[in-house]
Amino acid sequence: MPSLLQSLRLLGDPNRIRILMLLKQEELSVAELQEILNMGQSSISTHLGQLKKAALVEDRRQGKNSLYRMRSASGSPNGKIPQLSALLEEAASEIPEVEDDRRALDLVLAHRQDRMRAYFNSLAGRFGREYVPGRSWQGMAEMLLKLMPPLVIADLGAGEATLSQLLAQRAERVIAVDSSENMVAFGRDLAARHGLANLDYRLGDLEALPIPGDSVDLAVFSQSLHHATHPSKALCEAGRIIKPGGRVAVLDLRKHSFEQARELYADLWLGFSESELVGLLKQAGFDPVDVAVVHKEPEAPHFETVLAIGQKPVLPPG
Repeated sequence: MPSLLQSLRLLGDPNRIRILMLLKQEELSVAELQEILNMGQSSISTHLGQLKKAALVEDRRQGKNSLYRMRSASGSPNGKIPQLSALLEEAASEIPEVEDDRRALDLVLAHRQDRMRAYFNSLAGRFGREYVPGRSWQGMAEMLLKLMPPLVIADLGAGEATLSQLLAQRAERVIAVDSSENMVAFGRDLAARHGLANLDYRLGDLEALPIPGDSVDLAVFSQSLHHATHPSKALCEAGRIIKPGGRVAVLDLRKHSFEQARELYADLWLGFSESELVGLLKQAGFDPVDVAVVHKEPEAPHFETVLAIGQKPVLPPG
């Protein structure tokens, strides 16, 4: 490991001081250092090699390039960097080019932002329709679930309780309800295996929920309302169990004409139009109601998903 004296000898060159001052402020590539210092690549690479050998500079790979930065105090051997830092600042004050380097650094960083901005400008209007690494609806849903306040939630027509399990990660309590004994048994087993003590799976009908009145903050029908014999009654039941000020969320198919769904998926209703959902929710006592189409499948039969959210009014005191 080079001694402090050897490191000081390295700082006898003004260009190495200029490089260190830049790498103290920002992580830079050789090409960016060339642009700032107006020096040849071989000279910069030689200086960087010497500084790296002296453990004053470290690098990391980013694609085809290496990015360099001044080694931090916490990663410096023998506490050498803290001692040199003050000397570096004092030496830099005697080099007039250092101030020009700072301004040139600002321009280089601005060019970085310009390149990124140009990339996203080129995607405007098609960003949501093209693949973006790491971007997924599942990831976004997980983020939003983590941000959700702890609520008492009823998952109505819960099926295998996939949604219930996600909600239980954050909710105060989740009450899952389904009319299928096998689904309930499967969901209870999943909850037990995953240690979800706040997930309570109950056997029951959407039109006669086994849940006390005014006891949940949010009721969710996720692709289940079209299985209800009387959707209006199911929504009225949801209104009964929701606390004043609470909400109901209906995620279902938009009205379609794919008749085979009755046989393939045991659907009783071929979805609902936006106006039908608004009418059903208001009839059940929810106000205000917000409804929107949130997804369109690109392949036949081109099912569309509609989301409707209604709020149970808070009654005035007295």
